[in-house]
Amino acid sequence: MLPDDVYCSRCSGTLEARVIDGVERPACSTCEKVIYHDPKVSAVAVVEHDGKVLMVQRALEPGIGLWSLPGGYVDRGEVVERAVEREVAEETSLEIEATDLLAVSSEPGNQVILISYDSRFIGGELKGGPEVSDASFFDPSDLPPLAFPRDRQILETWKNRRDGKR
Repeated sequence: MLPDDVYCSRCSGTLEARVIDGVERPACSTCEKVIYHDPKVSAVAVVEHDGKVLMVQRALEPGIGLWSLPGGYVDRGEVVERAVEREVAEETSLEIEATDLLAVSSEPGNQVILISYDSRFIGGELKGGPEVSDASFFDPSDLPPLAFPRDRQILETWKNRRDGKR
């Protein structure tokens, strides 16, 4: 699993795949520096308004044409709650407030750590941004085709908390 960079940032030696502590990682063939890749952090929001939840139709891969919870990547140094609020505004033009942490999840082999928040609708006029084909509110029991199975799991967690179940 070599990165796009094939040369060491320390000595310019060539990177090669090596098994380090049971995991294949890029390492320099000259100075032995091991390259550790940081995970990406993404955040999504469950936004309820008039009994319906906000979903966006993806205009980009993965899952182009399918629907997902609004959100995106957290920038380095950005507060996660502000990141999800920013991403929702970019994708839908809506203002929200991330209120309660719902879940933190990851999957084997996937570089993304996903943080989900229950969020409060504040206002704005719903319209899709450049990364989405459409944005709409849906009845939680009648969702459109989802891009990611994790969204259904997040919504189940949200419904259980809303209904007083843990």
